[in-house]
Amino acid sequence: MDARFLGIAELAEVPSVAVVVDVMRAYTVAAWAFARGAEKIVLAGSPDEALALKSRHPDWVALKDGPPAPGFDLVNSPGLLRSADLGGRTVVQKTTAGTVGALAVKDASLVLCAGFVVAEATALVLRARGCGSATFVVTGEDGQADEDLACAQYIAGRAAGAGTDAAEFLRRAGESRAAHELAEGVRQGVHPDDVALCLELDRFPFAMVAAPEDSLMVLRPYVVPSAAGAASS
Repeated sequence: MDARFLGIAELAEVPSVAVVVDVMRAYTVAAWAFARGAEKIVLAGSPDEALALKSRHPDWVALKDGPPAPGFDLVNSPGLLRSADLGGRTVVQKTTAGTVGALAVKDASLVLCAGFVVAEATALVLRARGCGSATFVVTGEDGQADEDLACAQYIAGRAAGAGTDAAEFLRRAGESRAAHELAEGVRQGVHPDDVALCLELDRFPFAMVAAPEDSLMVLRPYVVPSAAGAASS
């Protein structure tokens, strides 16, 4: 696979296939939201947009980075989200980097959002679709976040059919600046288990595909129809 790894600001053109990676924590949180029953996730461009959507749809669940804030129901923490009941709900998510990255490539023909928790399923989608090339959007730290780059490189290797061992990639992510900041309480809206939850390889059997729906960018879980056969081959 011809894989490019770019920060959000480096996206000079719209790629055909984009994999937007945010390990700590946007797309780990999104995967947990689907595991807790969410039907879809609307990726908001700003906190004001998230609150406006929540105002128009009071039954939707609004989620943001950082500490709790008026109007928002949840914070961007897998440890805090894993006990939430989101059965059939729509979640509106706004984060510092992850949602920004997905919106930056909204016109791509295929947009996958990923972290380690959905790595293999994401690679399976790329393989099943016969994607010869893909742009991996490294969302954190202006494209320098090693947890995101490590995850992107791991998925690219798996998508290419290589027997890529995850250990080194997970080690890099665990030693990243984001992991240290979460573990040391530098960031707000954090649960003590967040780093460990972000490093759970293939916790979930689905990938996550984002696509425009009624002028909104909507993320949904997606299981490759041949996933069982591909996984055993």
